[in-house]
Amino acid sequence: MADARREVRFLVLGASLGSKSLNNRLAELAARVVEQKGGTAERARIADFDCPFYDSDLDAETGPPVGARAFCDRLKSADALIVASPEYNASMPGAIKNLIDWVSRFRPQPFNGKQALLLSASPSMVGANRGLWALRVPLEHLGMRVYPDMFSLAQAHQAFDDGGGLANETLRQRFESTIDCFMDLVEAATHYPRLQKQWVEFLGEHPDAATDRVETADAEAA
Repeated sequence: MADARREVRFLVLGASLGSKSLNNRLAELAARVVEQKGGTAERARIADFDCPFYDSDLDAETGPPVGARAFCDRLKSADALIVASPEYNASMPGAIKNLIDWVSRFRPQPFNGKQALLLSASPSMVGANRGLWALRVPLEHLGMRVYPDMFSLAQAHQAFDDGGGLANETLRQRFESTIDCFMDLVEAATHYPRLQKQWVEFLGEHPDAATDRVETADAEAA
């Protein structure tokens, strides 16, 4: 039950730059559900973390930009990440991929060991689900534990009621259940028996100082 839940903190990110984005609305709804179920939700939008296109020369000269540093700090302070991301041309938006690329340069690498839940919304019948499958790839590569159950809201332009909730009762229950189960997992990973994991960026390749990046950490403390 929510009143018995131990403290869990979530960074809830709306990954669209659009001012009227359906995904930002879904992220806001997710944050509300987290709070209703006893968690702490820190709201954010991708526009809060503006970064130039990733450039290795710029990285070498000045390090990651302010937007990447801000996201890194907020991710490290959270127990888990919830992202509501649109689908552009059957893949993820460039803005979130660019942010991931910048933030992955920090050490220790902040995605490693964090739990994540992926959401999407679209007027289409597939609900931007293909974009979430694309988004899983870089996050899982960086050691993030992406929750198996993703939630994609189809025909999202017609799905919200006047209060910002989901008008369809069955969809509302499924959405809340998905978040509730994810919160249970995050609580267990954060507060209960420790698991240790190792992240190897280029797993299986011949060892080489130019590419070796290996980190070992407690899963819930990473």
